[in-house]
Amino acid sequence: MSKFYDEATIPAELRRNFDVYDRIKELGIELGTWEENVTSLAGAGISSAVFTESGLVYLSGVGTGQLPMINDESVIQHGQEAGKEAADHHIRVLHWAITCGGEGGDLNDVLYTVKALGMVVSPGAGSFHNAPSVVNGYSFLWQSVFGGGRSEYAVDGVDAGGFSGVHARSAVGGFDGNFSLEPEIIVAIPPALAKAIIENRGWIFPLPPVMLEKVKKARE
Repeated sequence: MSKFYDEATIPAELRRNFDVYDRIKELGIELGTWEENVTSLAGAGISSAVFTESGLVYLSGVGTGQLPMINDESVIQHGQEAGKEAADHHIRVLHWAITCGGEGGDLNDVLYTVKALGMVVSPGAGSFHNAPSVVNGYSFLWQSVFGGGRSEYAVDGVDAGGFSGVHARSAVGGFDGNFSLEPEIIVAIPPALAKAIIENRGWIFPLPPVMLEKVKKARE
């Protein structure tokens, strides 16, 4: 773990005992390259991630899947797979948002997960009652990476690696759209790391053009 995680205020009993990147590799999650993922904010209307000095990191929602949700098992499974795809996306965004400036942090510095919101596309959803099940595809993959009782590594509801992927959550249906669901999530990183990131390149990802040029030059 990095110095940021080592110096964070977490009880010894709740600290992760594994490298997050080992799980990412085992789960087949592709992070891509720096060049593919570290881009300019020029012309963008919204950001993918925003850092706060307190250490909270807000990730924007991402729409995945091709089918609106109905009370059909195969359709719900499609939604769950779309949730996993969204979790993959957020893990990739968070990795590059934390690491791209070379401040010394990475995904192992995620202290815990705060809150997820899953908005499920289910038009006329008065009779649709499976929004939580759909969003479980997202939440349970997130736990598989960061630790939690519903992770692929859990035994009898306990992940030996801890619970830092477990989060408060809302799963809400009734939205219109040409996709299946849109999750968003908030995580906590050490305030010292958040401050180092903000001081070096700002609070927003992708990077403002002037900050993108700055970190590119630092990599040369």
